[in-house]
Amino acid sequence: MKGRFTRKTEKINEQQRQLYTLEVYIIGGPMTEAFLRRNKVICRTIEIKSSQTLEELHEAIFDAFDRDDEHMYEFHFGKGPHDRKGDRYVLPMAMRNPFGWGRKAKGDVTRTTIGSLGLKVDQSFGYWFDFGDDWYHQINVVAIADKIPAGKYPRVIKRTGKSPPQYVGF
Repeated sequence: MKGRFTRKTEKINEQQRQLYTLEVYIIGGPMTEAFLRRNKVICRTIEIKSSQTLEELHEAIFDAFDRDDEHMYEFHFGKGPHDRKGDRYVLPMAMRNPFGWGRKAKGDVTRTTIGSLGLKVDQSFGYWFDFGDDWYHQINVVAIADKIPAGKYPRVIKRTGKSPPQYVGF
């Protein structure tokens, strides 16, 4: 019994020491044609520790795209970035009320760590922000490292394209 507990603890500790590099693309949202012509690709590359939560990833994305007005959001894991049959990770208030597509959520973003998701390099998943304006993002796992350099995480390490205004016309 004692040996099994030790092995499980070692596995969890290994996962907590990994660093994920994620590319976050905006793939849909209320942007003008003029903005899209000037910004063909809108992406932020974010490094995040496996011990950090989906909520912390949301906060990093929120800041990386220069947003200033909080809204509901959720993450999607399935066959594609916004698979309607895939798993949903949501805010605690949505755990009891299935807002998104009428399905029960798989987990709470405040408690789900990046390392617990079993992500693999080249996997993609979705992030849906603001259920009224519908900002859709595709997140690609580009690297998973076993060593974490000193520094504050999550952090943006690359920006491609300008951040679109959160609200068109403002």
